[in-house]
Amino acid sequence: MSGEGRGSAEQRALDLEKTADWYRRFRRLETPGQSELYADWAGGIETDAEVLRLIITLPRPKRQPNLIFASARLLGAPLAAYPVVREWLIEHWPAVAAEALVRATQTNEPRRLTAIMPILAAIGPRVALIEVGASAGLCLYPDRYSYDYSGQRVDPADGPSPVLLQADTTGPVPLPAHPPEVLWRAGIDLNPLDVRDPADVRWLQTLVWPEQTERRRRLDAALDIVRRDPPHLVRGDAAGGLEALVARAPEGVPLVIVSPAVLVYLAPADREAFADSVTALGRWISLDGAGVLPRVDAQLPQAPVPGDYTVSLDGRPVARCGAHGQTLDWLAG
Repeated sequence: MSGEGRGSAEQRALDLEKTADWYRRFRRLETPGQSELYADWAGGIETDAEVLRLIITLPRPKRQPNLIFASARLLGAPLAAYPVVREWLIEHWPAVAAEALVRATQTNEPRRLTAIMPILAAIGPRVALIEVGASAGLCLYPDRYSYDYSGQRVDPADGPSPVLLQADTTGPVPLPAHPPEVLWRAGIDLNPLDVRDPADVRWLQTLVWPEQTERRRRLDAALDIVRRDPPHLVRGDAAGGLEALVARAPEGVPLVIVSPAVLVYLAPADREAFADSVTALGRWISLDGAGVLPRVDAQLPQAPVPGDYTVSLDGRPVARCGAHGQTLDWLAG
């Protein structure tokens, strides 16, 4: 075997190993209590060399378990045990691969606002809001939803919302009487989704994991609210398009830029560059998993573990939260 052939074989073996580990970590860290079906699928794939060889034909960012599973479900994959899905996946792989290449995991979970809203309220009773990685913009409406923090309600000034976002809390969460008013809202995304487009809505719904019926109801209720007043969304990336959007924000009101669970999709150097520049544009709230922003992790009282999410303001950690806002642990001080 030539040196080039050995190199290619070694690279394929490494790709197989890393992809198997990705599905293993997904099963262990993300599926418990969330989806037994996805745990079964990921557990099957992590030891299935034939399916792994198909997956590694995709660019690395497109091998993500959630993206592969959602693309398959969008095309009609059965909600069945892995042996059944395996047969379907192999038969339909060209279509699944093509779908994954043009899709992204644009999970638009408004419940993440349970971690963001108290910080917004501390910044001011009225704010302008930009979301990086906005998907369909459902997280741009913190003033249109109600909240329940371990039994403490926070409703919009005009009364309770049909959307109730709940979080189990610990620590001194600074709760306002009402969510702050958003005077101007906009978002940026590589592929913005339109709440009025049935195809875009179907993709959002498919990104909700099969057993998450409450989350699906929450998504549909939020979509109903946002359709009445769709957000201003622009196509672009965090590095190149944000400054132009910031320039359109109104003066005389605090501008807040939020990046909820999106920086993980940037290369590490791009994350650091974003963190270096964003605070010159406005106040910055971010939700990030362990290891995404080492500069934030280093300030935590205890080192984060995989599965942890840290809520930060202007690069300083203020809380820990669940991946979808289901828990909120406010840091003292």
